[in-house]
Formats: sequence, structure tokens, C-alpha cells
Amino acid sequence: MSRIGKLPIQLPNGVKVDVTEDNTVKVKGPKGELSQQVDRDIIISLEDGLLVVKRPSEQKRHKSLHGLYRTLLYNMVVGVTEGFKLEQELVGVGYRASNQGNILTLVLGHSHHVVFQLPPEVKVATESVKGKNPKIILESIDKQLLGQVAAKIRSLRAPEPYKGKGIRYVGEEVRRKAGKAAAKK
Repeated sequence: MSRIGKLPIQLPNGVKVDVTEDNTVKVKGPKGELSQQVDRDIIISLEDGLLVVKRPSEQKRHKSLHGLYRTLLYNMVVGVTEGFKLEQELVGVGYRASNQGNILTLVLGHSHHVVFQLPPEVKVATESVKGKNPKIILESIDKQLLGQVAAKIRSLRAPEPYKGKGIRYVGEEVRRKAGKAAAKK
């Protein structure tokens, strides 16, 4: 039995879950509404305030989908109640970030500014404090979309291993390499 899949999902107050005939799960909460199409073989049931995910057999395919869909549904419940937040920092001389609504403008050492349009489901804020690296703060109720947008922003200037310059997640450790000066000794 999947250790994650067998755990029931506790539904907080104010969260409504609706499972349709075609196995689409809609979760509505104080922060918004999310929906997820679930494989037809996976059984989803509501049992007195708990959302339970079951699998019909012990096939390898059913085992892998069991834990996956339980985690996706759990992330939806957490998203509509608390939401998700990701912070990134820009490391490098002259690197800056600013936003107007959902349009993020980045100065990353290219010959031009990078203008990045974010989806309406993701809210962005930028923070620039003198003496510290500029930060990009992303918030959303959809964890998958938030991670995808953050990865796309990071890919604009991924951290390089020699000086560590680039866009990184707050708290991320960048593995550093010795330059060619270390090789001459």
C-alpha cells in the first residue's frame, strides 16, 4: 500500500469538494477554486470531512497513480486555504527586478531588459533593499503553475558555478567550482 496514498486528506472548514461523474475533482475554498482531472481507475470518496483516494488493484500503474493523485488533491486543498509562496533572489552586480501588475521586468546583464508576462493566477512582488540581493516573491493557489513559472524565471539566468551569479531560489545552495587560477598551482 502506498504510504502517501493511503493517508486521508482532512478538509478544513470552508473547503468544499465536488467529484463529478467524469472523475474531475473541484476544490473550492476561501482563496479560490481549483480543479483536477483524475484517472478513471482511481476511486475518490468523501467520508465525514475526509477525502479518501483508493486504487482498484495492485497493478504497478495503479500504485503509481495512487500516491500521485492523493498529493495533487492535497496540494489543491492547501492552495485554496493557505496558498503557496516562492521567493527568488537575483545575485549579480547590476541585476534588478521590478513589476507593474503581472508584468515582471528583469535586468540580468543582457543587452536588453527581459519583460516577463505572468499568468493572472500568479501574483508577483519585487523587493529591493540596499546592500541585499533583489528578491522576486511569487504567490499562487496552484502549486504546479507556481513552480513552472518560477522555473521559467530561473531559466532566464540560471546560477553559474564560478561566481554564483544568476537567479536562484532563496536558500538554494549553488555548488561552486574553482576557476583556472586553482589549476596553475
